Amino acid sequence: MALGSSIEWTEATWNPVTGCSPVSAGCANCYARRFALRLQAAGMLKYRNGFEVTTHEDELLTPQGWKKNRIVFLCSMGDLFHEKVPPEFIHRVFEVMQSCRQHRFQVLTKRSQRLRQLAPALPWPDNVWMGVTVEDFHNVNRIADLTVTPAKVKFLSVEPLLSDIPNLPLQGIDWVIVGGESGPGARPIRKEWVLSIRDQCRKARVAFYFKQWGGTRKHANGRTLDGRIYDAMPSAADQPAASAFF
Repeated sequence: MALGSSIEWTEATWNPVTGCSPVSAGCANCYARRFALRLQAAGMLKYRNGFEVTTHEDELLTPQGWKKNRIVFLCSMGDLFHEKVPPEFIHRVFEVMQSCRQHRFQVLTKRSQRLRQLAPALPWPDNVWMGVTVEDFHNVNRIADLTVTPAKVKFLSVEPLLSDIPNLPLQGIDWVIVGGESGPGARPIRKEWVLSIRDQCRKARVAFYFKQWGGTRKHANGRTLDGRIYDAMPSAADQPAASAFF
């Protein structure tokens, strides 16, 4: 668990599952893998398995101890819907989120097919925001799996944006986050790709959040797009507030 997360669109992270394995092009320069291996080398017990998928029973009830309401990114260091995470454990994570209605939980996966498979058996309180990563046009199909889930708020993480995505299916989507890749070996992002997604969101009246240009010096490159910051977020309800679009 980490409070005061450096991820711009959340406030805290909660990692009852750590570790993952590559599933698509967006995984090539995974920040979580680099970080996990550093923590393993530093002797942190939680990361004794490095980036192997590991469930952490002792962290399941962590959010119940937080007194302040928070927006919480779930499994920033892994993928809850990885095939090595037992369905029973996923269900228990959802039960904890259901018991913590004071928080809003942001769940993100690249394994949309498993999400779709397990979704009918999971509890879906309104405070669970469900998202899928769509880093290029090859993975747009993940959105269809997301939209059939009962999640009240559905979002896309288009990060790292690796290609133009001219026809994002945004019906039923409440929020889109876009960002360039950062860190060693960061692949380039093009402004026209970002503008295209911004304009698609505007047309569909979907909240648009531009996280960063990325690169090896991401802080120097900033997150300004055409002279302004785009940081809209969905409301806690099942649709974005009108003021959240732009």
